[in-house]
Amino acid sequence: MRSHIPYMRRRVVAVAACGVLFLLSVLPGCKFNKAQQESSRSVETLESTAITGKKTVAPPPQPEEPRFKPVSSSRVATPKNRYRTGENPEVAAQAGWPVKSPNPLPGAILPGRRIVAYYGNPLSKKMGALGEHPKDDMLRRLKEEVSRWEKADPSKPVQPALHLIAVVAQGDPGKSGKYRMVMPDDVVNQVHGWAREANALMFIDIQTGHENIRTLLPRFEWILKNPDVHLGIDPEFNLVKSGAKPGTKIGTYDAADINYVTEYLSRLVKTNNLPPKVLTVHRFTRNGVTNARKITLRPEVQIVMHMDGWGAPSLKRDSYADYIVAEPVQYTGFKLFYHNDTKKGDPMMTPREVLMLDPKPLYVQYQ
Repeated sequence: MRSHIPYMRRRVVAVAACGVLFLLSVLPGCKFNKAQQESSRSVETLESTAITGKKTVAPPPQPEEPRFKPVSSSRVATPKNRYRTGENPEVAAQAGWPVKSPNPLPGAILPGRRIVAYYGNPLSKKMGALGEHPKDDMLRRLKEEVSRWEKADPSKPVQPALHLIAVVAQGDPGKSGKYRMVMPDDVVNQVHGWAREANALMFIDIQTGHENIRTLLPRFEWILKNPDVHLGIDPEFNLVKSGAKPGTKIGTYDAADINYVTEYLSRLVKTNNLPPKVLTVHRFTRNGVTNARKITLRPEVQIVMHMDGWGAPSLKRDSYADYIVAEPVQYTGFKLFYHNDTKKGDPMMTPREVLMLDPKPLYVQYQ
C-alpha cells in the first residue's frame, strides 16, 4: 500500500505482471489520525503467485516510516445528546450537508447505489483485501460483505468494486527518480477481468510520490475509457511540493489539483460518451486536502471524500467528523480495516454502526 511495490500505510484511525524484468517493492497501506498519525505500514514482498503463469518479481527494500504518537481526540457524548461524534444530523446540516450537487446524469452510480470495495494489489498479501486471498476466495468474501450491507440498508442497492493500487509510492527514487512505481498493464487488465467476472466496478488508485498528477493521470486514460472503471487519488503520497521521501512525511492535495483531475475526467466522459466517473479522494489529516470549499463539482464526476484511517471506532468517528463532515464536498466514504482496526483489541465497525454516521457513507472500502 510504491515504485517497486510499496510499504503498508499506517493510519491511526485513526491508516506483471511479468513481461517486466523487475518490479515491485512493498505497497503502502493506510494511515490515520486526527492530529499526529501513527504509521503502521509493514514491509512485504509481492508474490508472483497472484499472477498465474507469470514470472516472479522481487521487490526492493522499503523505507522505514516515521512513527507518530497516536492522539485520541474522540469526544464523549453528553447526556443531553444521544448522538456520538460524526452521527449528529444537526451538526451535519450546520456544516452544509446535504451538499447541493449537479443533477445525476444517466448512468450515474451515486447517490442511487452504495459502493462496497476491496482495496489492494494482487501482488501483495499485506496491502489490502484485494490481494490477501486467492482470487476466487477474495471475490467470495467481497460478495459476503455486499450481502451484509444489503441487509443493513435494504433501501440502497449495493455495487461491488475492486480498488487497485495501480501506482505505488516508493521509498526509493527508482529509474524514474519519482519515488513511485506504475503497475504494468497486465496487472491492471487482470484486475479489470476479475471485476467484470464479479459484475463489479474497478477503481484505479494513484499514489504519485514525486510525480505530478498532471503527467501521471493520462497514463491511465486507456483503461479509464471503460464505463466500469473509476479513479482514486491519495494525498498522503503526493509529495511533489515537500520533496520528502514517501514514508517520512504525509502529503497533500489542494483543491486546484483535485479540480484538474475532475476536469480531466469530465472531458473523458464527454469525449467518449461515458456515464459519470466516481472519484475517491483519501483523507485522514487536516492538511490532506487544502481549500476543500474551492473544489468544483461537475455533472460528469461524482466526488467521494473518503475517510480511510484505522483505529478504534471512537477515533474513526472523530476523524470522520473533523475531516469529512466539517468540510462538505459532495459524497462521503469510509474505510474499514480487517487487521489494523482490531489490532489493539477493538472491534471492527459493523455496517449498521457505519450507517449511523451522518451523512451516511455511499462508498465503503475494505482493506
